[in-house]
Amino acid sequence: MKRIQIIYAGRDFSIGEEDFEGMKAAIEQANRDGRAVWITVNHGEGRPQPAELLFGPGIPVALMPVPDETPVPQPDGEGTIEGTTSTS
Repeated sequence: MKRIQIIYAGRDFSIGEEDFEGMKAAIEQANRDGRAVWITVNHGEGRPQPAELLFGPGIPVALMPVPDETPVPQPDGEGTIEGTTSTS
């Protein structure tokens, strides 16, 4: 996994080189414990700036893993991941 994209308060943030399942588990544990945690993330493109987001009960957030490889466009318009084959 290259990075995790986060949507928080309608804005995009990201975390690089972080384990998706570990991040999810830490947020879930904080929610179960009824506590909030601050997590350092990046905001912006090109030269991202560090930002601190508060994660806790009642704070909506979306996490999306960003894969290491990007889809490669095919002549028929369908994308595939480089190095994979279609079985259809």
